[in-house]
Amino acid sequence: MDLTYSEEDQAFRAEVRAWLEEHLTGDWLALRGLGGPGRDHEAHEERVAWNRLLAEHGWTCLGWPTEYGGRGLSLVQQVIFHEEYARADAPVRVNHLGEELLGPTLIAFGTEEQKRRFLPKIVAVEELWAQGYSEPNAGSDLANVQTKARLEGSADDGEWVIDGQKVWTSNAHESQWLFVVARTEPGSERHRGLSFLLVPIDQDGVEVRPIEQLTGGSEFNEVFFTGARTSADLVVGEPGDGWKVAMALLGFERGVSVLGQVVGFFRELEALLDVAKQNGAIEDPVVRDRLAGLAVELDVIRFQALRGLSEDDPAQASIFKLVWANWHKRLGEVSMDVVGAEGLTAGAPYDLDRWQRLFLFSRADTIYGGSDEVQRNILAERVLGLPREARG
Repeated sequence: MDLTYSEEDQAFRAEVRAWLEEHLTGDWLALRGLGGPGRDHEAHEERVAWNRLLAEHGWTCLGWPTEYGGRGLSLVQQVIFHEEYARADAPVRVNHLGEELLGPTLIAFGTEEQKRRFLPKIVAVEELWAQGYSEPNAGSDLANVQTKARLEGSADDGEWVIDGQKVWTSNAHESQWLFVVARTEPGSERHRGLSFLLVPIDQDGVEVRPIEQLTGGSEFNEVFFTGARTSADLVVGEPGDGWKVAMALLGFERGVSVLGQVVGFFRELEALLDVAKQNGAIEDPVVRDRLAGLAVELDVIRFQALRGLSEDDPAQASIFKLVWANWHKRLGEVSMDVVGAEGLTAGAPYDLDRWQRLFLFSRADTIYGGSDEVQRNILAERVLGLPREARG
């Protein structure tokens, strides 16, 4: 990827920076830095309002085509926005699943009616989405989905009736809609016979149960479907072809927002360095060496992310997930070394500080979004052509 910026790109960076400096002030200033790892519960309603302000000024769905409400910006300019947003320490955005995952999937696979119905509300942050993929026995092994859906009535005016369970469903308790992978062909196995359905959450057949985490938050949920219903026309792609749609969505997940994530990592590392300087931990040669190693590795990760965005290489997504997840996990571990004995105890009744939450939440980085084991299998089998792992 060409890492030089044109005059137009530089002007765009200045525009983003100026807008954030002008608007992330007053009451909004209190939102800076909120919603980070393990802290999705922080000021949710206020962050929704901030995201709607972004939408009013055209700062959502930047890469979407203009005919669907986006700005059609180049890849470089999208990266610039996410970098500047992270550098401004602006609050973590609430609409990632709709804007970065479902929206591009609907643009690629949805009907025109689906696009007209859902895309404007994603752009305006009027409807939030959750992802119904993982199940108790189908987490990293998504093809083992057991949630079932059957069509009652015709494809024109019928309804899908859904029974089953999803788990680790991020922010389902704050969302209005779920995109759900369900088995719609009786007797089908693995990736065959699955469909990609759009399901409203506010109905009697859907029960959302927040899962309390070690970090003290409950951003993950169990979702139970008991005769839940959605319109027959709210299947994305053809019925039974949901695996292709679901995998395409995961490809969108590794989009330009990852560069903002990397900038966020730089900010976390800088903050930890400040703590180490203040409490003297930086004088420990082992701690200093580990911090220096994290800094060098993060520079490499940034270039890896840029290369992944500029190359049509299926290996890049899995490599990047492996690299950043393990780096962030090590950052959490080093943060406990820097903080020292104070990191061993929580305030009463259970009040964790920033570094304790980071440490606990980052333990899951190598599991969610595709575990290390799954990413290595993808690279081994699909990229290197090694024999497939035996599956019982």
